[in-house]
Amino acid sequence: MSDSGPHPRKVHLAKQPVAVVRERVRMDALTEFFGRAFGTVMAEAQKQGAAPAGPPFALYRGIPGETVDVEAGFPMAGSFRDADGVAAGTLPETDALEALHIGPYDTLENTYNAVLGQMQAEGLTPADIMWEYYLSDPETEPDPEKWQTRVIWPFV
Repeated sequence: MSDSGPHPRKVHLAKQPVAVVRERVRMDALTEFFGRAFGTVMAEAQKQGAAPAGPPFALYRGIPGETVDVEAGFPMAGSFRDADGVAAGTLPETDALEALHIGPYDTLENTYNAVLGQMQAEGLTPADIMWEYYLSDPETEPDPEKWQTRVIWPFV
């Protein structure tokens, strides 16, 4: 059996200013929400002269069910103020497990299970938030098998 799965590792992340759209979204409507949220955040950032400081991300609060409390947007460089449904926020300074998921989004659960398994093995308590950075743009990389998603799951 080859071991090609994710290899979660401990990281310490600095606080990061972000601009996001936050909603409670049905799981089957996430793709549409992300497209709308990322576009809305970028348009507002351009109006304010702010610039993304990294790839788009989505932060989930609580364990997803039929719906999930999610915010999607970009890390920001420079100041950003709340406007037109876009909120200024912060990703917290935190200790977390990080794993790189390679493949389609519908197999992300495998990576989350690997991260959770690592937490349990190390006696860590998962936080009730987690987030994903989308390192691949499906418009420029049409092959889902090559998509890269950086999964961050803080622990307490």
